[in-house]
Amino acid sequence: MNILVFDIETIPDTRSGGRLYELTELSDDDIAKAMFAKQVQKTGGSDFLPLHLHKIVAISAVLRTGDVLKVWSLGTADSPESDLIARFYDGIDRYSPTLVSWNGGGFDLPVLHYRSLLNNVVAKRYWDNGDDDREFKFNNYLNRFHWRHVDLMDILAGFNLRAAAPLNQIAVMLGFPGKLGMSGATVWQTYQAGGIEAIRQYCETDALNTYLIYLKWELIRGRFTEALYAHECEKVRALLKSSDQPHFDEFLTAWNDASSALSSTQSKR
Repeated sequence: MNILVFDIETIPDTRSGGRLYELTELSDDDIAKAMFAKQVQKTGGSDFLPLHLHKIVAISAVLRTGDVLKVWSLGTADSPESDLIARFYDGIDRYSPTLVSWNGGGFDLPVLHYRSLLNNVVAKRYWDNGDDDREFKFNNYLNRFHWRHVDLMDILAGFNLRAAAPLNQIAVMLGFPGKLGMSGATVWQTYQAGGIEAIRQYCETDALNTYLIYLKWELIRGRFTEALYAHECEKVRALLKSSDQPHFDEFLTAWNDASSALSSTQSKR
């Protein structure tokens, strides 16, 4: 079985926002400020934009295929949005993987849908609901209650939005690193400052946290033994150790520290 854990990072789609709100004479920064202000006015407090007004600037993935484990960000820092999206769907065409996400059903996939429409990205395998492959009739990427797309946040909350938890808190609770120095709320400011590489690295660590939670979920639902779970975690550690990238070194150090702290707490119970 092929497993593809994914995460996206987004910024305001100022081009669409400018057209929709007749703000095309303003700078991107001022258009974004106006978009946020309009959303606060509409919601009474939150400036989180509607999903169709998010532009994708990074897609990161953890791929487990055969005995190979890989983590990376699609494309390059200069890749246009259309290329990032096309690469994501090309991976689905190639591997037909089980997709794994944290709130992918509520955020990442709908954003990808809207941006695919805007960028004319064809994704035949992803959208198949049995017309081309009979196995996809009931278990497809759009079916909420089956396993071709595993939205861990949704599943662990029992498909109850009121019970949903943030990725960072669940990761830290389980002795995983969680978020390291950045959050989704700071992506726009980081992007404006030219920090696209930092955004891509942050996205990769979110995908890694999600993958580690996925391994734990496989354990509690009986598909992994304790020994197999430990083996899969060691594969992640080996991957991080073999990398020469500082953000993976930081992630591994934080994981070791968090695991030690969790073990110490559990021993006192």
